Amino acid sequence: MKPAAERSAGKAGVAVPRAGTSGLLGPWRRSLQLRVVATTLLVSLVILTSLGFMLLNRVSDGLVTAKVRVSLVEAAAGQVEAQRILDAAGASTTPLSPQSLVDQVVTVLLSRSGSPPLFEVLLLSALPTGSVAPERGSYLVSEVSLPADLRSSVRHGQNQQYTFTTIKYLDGTAAPGLAVGAPLTVRSIGPYELYYLFPLTQEQETLDLVRRTVLGTGALLLAAVGLLAGYVTRQVVRPVRQAAETAERLSSGQLGERMRPHGDDELARLGRSFNDMAESLQRQIGQLEELSRVQQQFVADVSHELRTPLTTVRMAADVLFESRSSFDAGTARSAELLQTQLDRFEAMLGDLLEISRFDAGVAVLDLEPVDLRLVASRVVERTLPLAQRHRSMVIVASAPSQCIVMADPRRVERILRNLVVNAIEHGEGHPVRIWFGADADAVAVGVRDYGAGLDEAESGLVFNRFWRGDPARARTTGGTGLGLSISREDAGLHGGWLQAWGAPGRGSHFRLTLPRDRTVVLKSSPLPLHPPDAGAAIPAAANVEAGVADAN
Repeated sequence: MKPAAERSAGKAGVAVPRAGTSGLLGPWRRSLQLRVVATTLLVSLVILTSLGFMLLNRVSDGLVTAKVRVSLVEAAAGQVEAQRILDAAGASTTPLSPQSLVDQVVTVLLSRSGSPPLFEVLLLSALPTGSVAPERGSYLVSEVSLPADLRSSVRHGQNQQYTFTTIKYLDGTAAPGLAVGAPLTVRSIGPYELYYLFPLTQEQETLDLVRRTVLGTGALLLAAVGLLAGYVTRQVVRPVRQAAETAERLSSGQLGERMRPHGDDELARLGRSFNDMAESLQRQIGQLEELSRVQQQFVADVSHELRTPLTTVRMAADVLFESRSSFDAGTARSAELLQTQLDRFEAMLGDLLEISRFDAGVAVLDLEPVDLRLVASRVVERTLPLAQRHRSMVIVASAPSQCIVMADPRRVERILRNLVVNAIEHGEGHPVRIWFGADADAVAVGVRDYGAGLDEAESGLVFNRFWRGDPARARTTGGTGLGLSISREDAGLHGGWLQAWGAPGRGSHFRLTLPRDRTVVLKSSPLPLHPPDAGAAIPAAANVEAGVADAN
């Protein structure tokens, strides 16, 4: 969960810097061209891989199927030839010895193999173990090339059987192959098994060649697709990137920046529309700046010009106020009202002058070490008469031992005075609490009241100039409506935050967060903006004359 300061900074008009994007995700998020090219390459890779597998499977299946068909035909023909030789030898008047007969059969069959040999032959006895019968095979071919399952199927069957195997030679070499077996009968000896071993070396080489061709072609196609995607995307992204860079320069104050569109396509029309928009914005911003300058100058001039007649009126009002005891009741009351309204008028002029300094950018800080606990104590002491009139108790919580910041004491005291006065005025006689928080980077002060409170929208509007939560509410102390606005400007001048929380009927909480040093950039506040007693019962209104208490 984010700190309260980050969640609520938008309400108080304080911008919290976003964490910088770093690592591999940075270029991915920032570059549209990279995402388009990478996505295109990924999709192309998936498609090419799928097509490559399909092609290799079709070629492999075709090669194997053709080899099996030819091998079965050759093996069947060899079986017929071998059986013919055996039958002829059995009917001959000069029978051959068993070994000679077996050698003759294998020799005749091998003569059909060609050079280099297309197959190997094994003629093995099917007699029970322990029987002695001559066997013969191709030179260097090992009997272990035949799987036991195949021999069992041939021994117990009457038809051809085949399986894929590894042909092993007596010199230790091996090659993939196809084994085809069929039973034979030698009248003078007994049952035999005839096996053909067809090497698949040529098919394997053909498949390897196809695989290398597919991989090479796929790599070339993938590179071509990547280059094409990069080129096409660049044509589209380049104007968009130029628009983004121009917009960034415009937002930084370089209002004269413009795009340079080329051609008449959609992107060129976008660039010209962008330039028209920038021209219009520059013109309107110039008008607003001139109007703002005139308004600021007017406020400053009027505030300064009113000082002189106000001083004269103040001197006359002071004379009348000091002599009010000699007047009748109505005149004395008028003198008191005149004095009160002059105080309000002077406060408003002072606030307007301060606002004009902020608007002109000439407000400066007089920095020195400031203990926020002492500042809060002075503010509470000076607002004691106001707290007594409102019958409100101001409760100051115990503070951490280190609440010292580098700040302008006059401005910090003005912020806390505005917060405490507002809390007393709007607290409806309930207690006002002041608490502190501190960490290595910042010190925070919170002022909590239990009055009418603020809704979510008002928590941000409360810092606007001359804003009032209830326009019909009567002012009892003559506020100008500029106090919280000036306070927020003072907090921002220190690099700090001034934020507000409120809930209708639950009161409000204003939090001032100041960095311990101007070099510190605030990321969070040591004091939660949402008060811990937000859901608790509202404290009863104080029935006291004095309004200060300590909470330990």
